[in-house]
Amino acid sequence: MTETTPNPFSRLNYEPALESLGDDYYDEVTAAEFPLHILRFRNDSLLPLLGLEAKSVANHHFIEVFGKFPPINPCLALRYHGYQFGTYNPYLGDGRGFLYGQIRGTDGYLYDFGTKGSGRTPYSRSADGRLTLKGGVREVLAGEALHQLGVNTSRCFSLIETGESLWRGDEPSPTRSSVMVRFSRSHIRFGTFERLHYFQRTDLIAKLLDHVIDYYYPTIANKDERYPRFYAELVERVARLTAQWMAAGFCHGVLNTDNMSITGESFDYGPYAFIPTYNPQFTAAYFDYSGLYSYGNQPFICQLNLERLQAPLSKVISGEDLEAGLAHFDDHFHSHYYKLMLQKLGLPQLHLLEAEALFQQTIELLVNTQVGYHGFFAKLAQGFNYGWREDSATILENSLLPELKQENELLTKWRILYHKILNQFPKEEMGKIGDRLHHYNPKTALLKPVIESIWEPIMQEDNWEPFYQLLDKIATKE
Repeated sequence: MTETTPNPFSRLNYEPALESLGDDYYDEVTAAEFPLHILRFRNDSLLPLLGLEAKSVANHHFIEVFGKFPPINPCLALRYHGYQFGTYNPYLGDGRGFLYGQIRGTDGYLYDFGTKGSGRTPYSRSADGRLTLKGGVREVLAGEALHQLGVNTSRCFSLIETGESLWRGDEPSPTRSSVMVRFSRSHIRFGTFERLHYFQRTDLIAKLLDHVIDYYYPTIANKDERYPRFYAELVERVARLTAQWMAAGFCHGVLNTDNMSITGESFDYGPYAFIPTYNPQFTAAYFDYSGLYSYGNQPFICQLNLERLQAPLSKVISGEDLEAGLAHFDDHFHSHYYKLMLQKLGLPQLHLLEAEALFQQTIELLVNTQVGYHGFFAKLAQGFNYGWREDSATILENSLLPELKQENELLTKWRILYHKILNQFPKEEMGKIGDRLHHYNPKTALLKPVIESIWEPIMQEDNWEPFYQLLDKIATKE
C-alpha cells in the first residue's frame, strides 16, 4: 500500500450532528502540531463498524487523520460544568481534547471520534493540553478489557506517540507524550446540561435534550411523554452500567458528573483500577482521600449524579416524573447485578431468593478469605467438570488458591449451596454452565502489577511486545 493511496478515513461520511446545534455548546479549536508521530495502537476490531477492512487501512492513514488532524471537520471543544468530589465547578470544558468527527456505524448508531491530548483549548486553564503516553496506554487497556468483560464502554481507536517531554506530579518526569482518539457513542455529559442550567438557558436545555433523544434514544423519539421516558431509560442505563462495573470488579475512580455520559456509556478513564480482592472500600484515585469514589460507593454515587441531573432537567420535566424515574434505580441495579454475578458463576437466571442467597454466600466467602476476586472466578472456570453435580467437595478442589483452604467452613457451606443449585438443572445444562464460566471469567485480569509489568519495558527499552501480547490475551480472554 503506497503513501498515495487515498485515506479511507478522509472519505468517510461524517455527520455534523452536534455541530448543527450551534456554537452555544462548543468552541471551534485547532489541534496542536507535534514533532513526532509513531502509531502505537490501532483498533482494527472497530474498523468493520466504519465499513472498512484492516487490510485497506495503512498505519500512515491513522497518523495522517488521527495524529495530524487535517481540517476534514471542525474541531469542537465541548462546553460543560460538573460536580467534582461533591463541589460544583463552573470552570470546566474540554481542556485537552475535542470532538473531531461523528460517523454513522454499519449498525446504524452514531459514533464520536473524540481526542485526548490534542492540545490546548479555551478550557485548558494552566494545563498543557497533552496526554502522557502512559495515560494513553492505560486507557487503551481499560477500554479493551472492559469491552471483553461485557461493560458498555468507549474504546480507543488509535494511540500515537508525539515526541514531547511532559512534566507530571503523578509520574516520573519528564515523561513521554501521546494523542489518543476515543471511539464512543457520545461525549455529551451530565455536566453539559448542568452548565446550561448554571446560565439559566432553559431553551438550550430543551434543544439539547431533543438532540439527545433523537440521536441516542430513537425508540422513544416519537412517543408521548418522551422527556420523562428519556430520564427513566437513562436511569436504567446507568444502573446497568454500574452493575457491570461492580461485577467486573472495576473502580472508575473519578465519578464526577462531567465524567458521566448522557448515553449511559462508560468513558474517560484516568486513575481507574480493578480490585485485587473484594473490598468495598477499595479506592482507585490516590487523590480521593475520603474514599468518596470507592468501589463499593459506585452505585450510590451514580444514583446521586442522576439526582443532580434533575436540576437542569426540571426545567423541562416535572419533578414528579423525575422522582418516579429515579425511584427504580435500586431495582434496576440489583436485577442487573444479580444476573451478571450469576453469569460469572456459570448460571442462568434463578428465583430471586436463591439468587440472593448464592450472591450473599459468594460475597461472604470473598470478603472473609480475601481470595483474589478475579482469580476466584477464573479458577472456577478452569476447574469446571461434570462431577460437580455428584460431589460438592470436588468444586474448586484443585484451585491452588491457598486463601480458600484457610476458611474451610465457609467454603464448604458455599460448595453445598452451589452444588444444590447445579442439581436443579438437567445434566445437559452442565455444558452450558461450563461455557458461561469460561466466557465471563477470563484468565487475565488487568490488575495494577500487570499494567506496570508492560509499562516498564516500554519506558526502559521502548519494547512494546508485552503490551501487544497483553492486548491479545484480553481479546482472546486468556
